[in-house]
Amino acid sequence: MSRVLTAAQARRIALAAQGFGRDRDRIVGKAALQRELRRLGQFQIDSVNVCVRAHYMPAFARLGDYDRSLLDALSNTAPRRGYEYWGHAACILDVELEPALRWRTEASRAKPWKDASALLATKPELMDKVRDQLTARGPLTARQVEHDQLREPGSWWNWSEVKTVLEWLFVIGEVSSAGRNTAFERRYDLTERVLPKQVLAVPTPVEEEARVILARRAAAALGVFTEKWLAEYFYTAREQTAAALAALVSAGEVEPVSVRGWSQPAYLWTAAARPRKIVGEALVAPFDSLVFDRDRLADTFGVHYRIGLYTPKAERVHGYYVYLFVMDDRIAARVDLKADRKAGQLLVQSSWLEADAPQAETAARLAGELRRMAGWLGLSTVRVEPRGDLAESLAAVS
Repeated sequence: MSRVLTAAQARRIALAAQGFGRDRDRIVGKAALQRELRRLGQFQIDSVNVCVRAHYMPAFARLGDYDRSLLDALSNTAPRRGYEYWGHAACILDVELEPALRWRTEASRAKPWKDASALLATKPELMDKVRDQLTARGPLTARQVEHDQLREPGSWWNWSEVKTVLEWLFVIGEVSSAGRNTAFERRYDLTERVLPKQVLAVPTPVEEEARVILARRAAAALGVFTEKWLAEYFYTAREQTAAALAALVSAGEVEPVSVRGWSQPAYLWTAAARPRKIVGEALVAPFDSLVFDRDRLADTFGVHYRIGLYTPKAERVHGYYVYLFVMDDRIAARVDLKADRKAGQLLVQSSWLEADAPQAETAARLAGELRRMAGWLGLSTVRVEPRGDLAESLAAVS
């Protein structure tokens, strides 16, 4: 008979596996950031900078204040411990996962997307020209790749085609990102000049073995999960993920369990911590690995979550770029945040209390976390606008 977990136990296991509930008042150095990237496997990237770019938030939520340039250095300078590629989505990934993702580059090479396929068929020499530019002058952004014709729509050598070539070479693993510039543009370079030599030297695992490696890392990062959530973590196909999960169960690394209130069979990473309580506060961005799987979030925390980013303004319920507030072992509130850098303010454009969360305690503890975040971002004050059912209480203690 399988182990039975309560919903509260499952929440605590999930939070601990994701790195929550620890002291956040320590000095955070590069080694701590590297450990967090290894724990989660990936920090998802998003171009929106309304408050702070998404890949900086996971470490702040789990570790507290840190110098963001240290995280940049993990993937921008040698010896790199992170690299950009497709995990759950576009991510900074733990560089140790690169061998296990080579099957993804080969699968892409075998089935080019439409624009790349057209270029391969009609202008194969364009690939060589771009490679030559990177070899001689890399790393380069797309705008820095030189050409000798006018930059006009429809010209043989225009920016859209250059960008397509660079992205195609990136997807098939021939080039990598050597970091981002201040405009958040990728700086492309040859993969052999970006990835550490010891990573490049790792033999490529067969696809079945690679999928087990990814499933193992996802299982450790999730703690407790369903088969679907395991597949969602690195966007791996359900059928192959099921086979990898079976291998982990057979090896004793994962065990089947039941979680009260969950409709699907569950699994437990056998080495997962099982804390009796989780204490602490954290603001979690929309693309954090705790919440990027909205179905997992709903089943584990009872929270229906959609950011307004992709919704017309008139249809938004809670705001444009909404963060969730983790308080102990629950999600207690959500806030729409914006960094008004000119005014030096962290602007709370709306604030909302989750069902059954204690209003006074939530407001007080959220106010403290907002002040911490403002300080981390170099903002002097927090301003709460009068929108949302938590706004009045939050403004009173901010």
